[in-house]
Amino acid sequence: MNPEILEKRFSIEDLAAFSEKVFAVHGFSEEDARLSASLLVRADLRGIDSHGIARLSGYVRLIQAGRLNPRPKLRFESKFPTQGLLHADQAIGFISGSRAMEKCIEMAELYGCGMVAVRNSNHFGIAGQYALMAAEKGLAAFAFTNASPLVAPSNSTSRMLGTNPIAAAFPAMHSRPFVLDMATTTAANGKLEILQRKKEEAPAGWIQNASGKSSTNPDELKKGGALMPLGGETKTGGHKGYGLGSLVDILSGVLSGANFGPWVPPFVSFLPLPQNPVGEGIGHFFIVFRPDGFLEASEYQNRMENWMTAMRNSAKSGGEDVLVAGDPEWQAEEERKRNGVPLHEEVIRDLRLLAEESGIKHSFLS
Repeated sequence: MNPEILEKRFSIEDLAAFSEKVFAVHGFSEEDARLSASLLVRADLRGIDSHGIARLSGYVRLIQAGRLNPRPKLRFESKFPTQGLLHADQAIGFISGSRAMEKCIEMAELYGCGMVAVRNSNHFGIAGQYALMAAEKGLAAFAFTNASPLVAPSNSTSRMLGTNPIAAAFPAMHSRPFVLDMATTTAANGKLEILQRKKEEAPAGWIQNASGKSSTNPDELKKGGALMPLGGETKTGGHKGYGLGSLVDILSGVLSGANFGPWVPPFVSFLPLPQNPVGEGIGHFFIVFRPDGFLEASEYQNRMENWMTAMRNSAKSGGEDVLVAGDPEWQAEEERKRNGVPLHEEVIRDLRLLAEESGIKHSFLS
């Protein structure tokens, strides 16, 4: 069956309003509900459906399980002017990530750079939206988070790391910012969920079975398999993806006092928490700096614009345009603002059930 038949489109405004109501019903303050909803559906708007409104019910289940605090009391501490630690009090990652990035921006504007680690947080959606917060102010930024263990290190069958994304954003003179937002696995787990809905196989190099052999079955994780690091097998560079995922885990988990490696708590509420935790919750790490600390702002922005133009104008290997990081997401935003966000029928059904459970009218989902 053509998967397009199973999809309908919805306006981003409707999805944001619905998400805000759901968060509010489950205890969020008005401000936190609005912010969380806007960041959640920003993933849908940017074409990253694996991290958008399809995950809304997952956050609700975490609240119901007592693993996500809808009314957190965030506490920030700092020993040095350009470094700090945010205690998130089991907040949803949208709130703790935003507050941490705001602190980084404040430090960078005053001192040239800022770094904030976050402990005791939860899943924060797409990493790129936090780096973009800084780029929109003319600053450069990095954002990292660790995640529940689904990834086997090179030459291992054990799930030891998360998909542990890396995001970076750099503003330019005329173009929209360069925004890199990538998992350190060949594909994020959400991509497997999309394949499962569409009854499609996974490309080689995405996942391995319980014996450590590459597989194309998107349900392999349910059978004891694991995601593979970026690059797949060691012979195709998987050890490099393993190294990148390790780096993110050290920054986000080891340095922050959060859990790391196999002790990072799962996103789904029905899985038990790891025994003998080595920290508190999930961890994030953010870095922001001023480009004009190296070059005059206009010179930097011109050079960045020239770099992006050179990449886009490089010789094509086929019929596809040459893009730079962020281009596909900016294109998705423009198209989805015009035509709406496509949701699979399984996601729509899940949202209807969530609406009924939460006592929220959902006529737009019919």
